[in-house]
Amino acid sequence: MAVTESELVLLACPEWRYPAQALAKRLVIACLQTPSDIFPPRYLLYDNAGLALIEHRTIGRKGAVSSSRIRCDFVSGAARHRRRYGGGTGQALARAVGLSSGFKPLVADLTAGLGRDGFVLASLGARVIWLERHPIVAALLADGLDRLRTAAAFDRQSRDGGDQHEHVLAEIVARLSFYEQDGRAWLEDGCRRDTPDVIYLDPMFPGRDKSAAVKKEMAAFQELVGGDDDAGKLLDAALKVARYRVVVKRPRGALFLAERKPTFTLEGKTTRFDVYSLAKIPR
Repeated sequence: MAVTESELVLLACPEWRYPAQALAKRLVIACLQTPSDIFPPRYLLYDNAGLALIEHRTIGRKGAVSSSRIRCDFVSGAARHRRRYGGGTGQALARAVGLSSGFKPLVADLTAGLGRDGFVLASLGARVIWLERHPIVAALLADGLDRLRTAAAFDRQSRDGGDQHEHVLAEIVARLSFYEQDGRAWLEDGCRRDTPDVIYLDPMFPGRDKSAAVKKEMAAFQELVGGDDDAGKLLDAALKVARYRVVVKRPRGALFLAERKPTFTLEGKTTRFDVYSLAKIPR
């Protein structure tokens, strides 16, 4: 069962209290500046590193506490490493959407989440439209995008020196758009006049990654968001709108979404991409 926004609180560091209060007002949740004695096991934190979803779980008979911190970060860590060393257009994600040196598609990521796959595609030259309907997840994604824009602005000011890998951030930002909106509603509204070449769907499913960190993150995310029970209807709508392809990310051993067989599939170790071809990709 999904967690409602009213069950969350936002803890703000003093120097960030004003933007935190504005966010809390928009999300209709309480904003605190100091932890209380009775603090929820799941809450939002606004500090110098941005917005994060924090969760503390009691596990085992001895009551050990396991913590997870979910933050949207496109500048450092895993996103930075994948941007540099992720395999370029040869990786399965890029091949699934048909991205190549001769084709840089407009991709609509209708279930953006934390935006990781969309960011990879934008870093490879695709134009990406993120759509996320859950207010808390959308807030995390918007915060990550804001910090990416800040890093890109600094990047532009330091082009005469420094790490050449970082000089592409402004170009990536220019290829990204974000709407806090339901993906199917966006399609039915005419895509804001941006008909996508490719539509990308990554419905919420149980995590199969063996990493403990990923398991904790997925568990926290699923309890917050719930499942995408309408994913089959979203696929139907996407197939009516996309120019060339619809791509669905699934666990490797999962059934086809809505039992609809794809044109072809690209498999990885834990996930796969089901590709529904609608027209030939231009080269």
